[in-house]
Amino acid sequence: MNSLPVAVVTGGARGIGEAAVRKFAETGHAVAVLDVNRELGETLVRELQKQGKVAQFHSCDVADAAAVNALADVVGKTLGPASVLVTSAALIPNTESIMDMDLDAHDRMWRVNYHGTVHACRSFGKQMVDAGRGGAIVTLGSINSALPMPLPAYNPGKAAIARLTQLLAAELGRHHIRVNSVGPTYVMTPQLQARIDAGQRDLVKMMQTHALDTLPTPADIAEAMAFLCSPAARTITGILLPVDSGWIASATYMTYAGGVPWERSAPVA
Repeated sequence: MNSLPVAVVTGGARGIGEAAVRKFAETGHAVAVLDVNRELGETLVRELQKQGKVAQFHSCDVADAAAVNALADVVGKTLGPASVLVTSAALIPNTESIMDMDLDAHDRMWRVNYHGTVHACRSFGKQMVDAGRGGAIVTLGSINSALPMPLPAYNPGKAAIARLTQLLAAELGRHHIRVNSVGPTYVMTPQLQARIDAGQRDLVKMMQTHALDTLPTPADIAEAMAFLCSPAARTITGILLPVDSGWIASATYMTYAGGVPWERSAPVA
């Protein structure tokens, strides 16, 4: 049986999830990578194994509660019970309206983003409870958890994850399991860059509403996740930690109709 603490990351094959996998492997965890993208997931695991890390890949659609529960059993038997869970599996939409949105796509996004988070927290949270060693869970929230955006499935789903995180923190605290969420702004991933290049995101407009003149990278989000799972955060639970370059603080400030009290040009990322 593996002797290292075990970190499970859903959506771990790319983006924020991949960065979380790399960070927890770096900090001495055995990592279980759960994702629907087998090619990327297996490539990542092979890379980590060549570096001497303990890593496994498991193909998994988190929208399938039975599949997640079965994989929790497999991970528990092969690596050991999870001490860390990061739920980063998510679908990201383009702008749409409630009146015109595709309802099938809406339902699918809720099954992955919200229900997938519930499934992982239930299956691996029960594993933590049964092991009796405590643990830490980090859900993937968003600036969408705090304010409305024209993303009628994604936006309410992220708000729901923020509340789910609080409920789980209250429920699991007696088992010494802490549950927190990170709330990224737009994260400069290859996927975001592709959307910018395709004209689906306006980088200048995005940057005008941030206090800082740069966007976080996936590694920045992973650092926050690692902190929330570390002994340094031993009395922190139930929070949404923005990793947002000051977006929540400044979005309404920077767009005030009377202007800001200094001359401002559009920052660039």
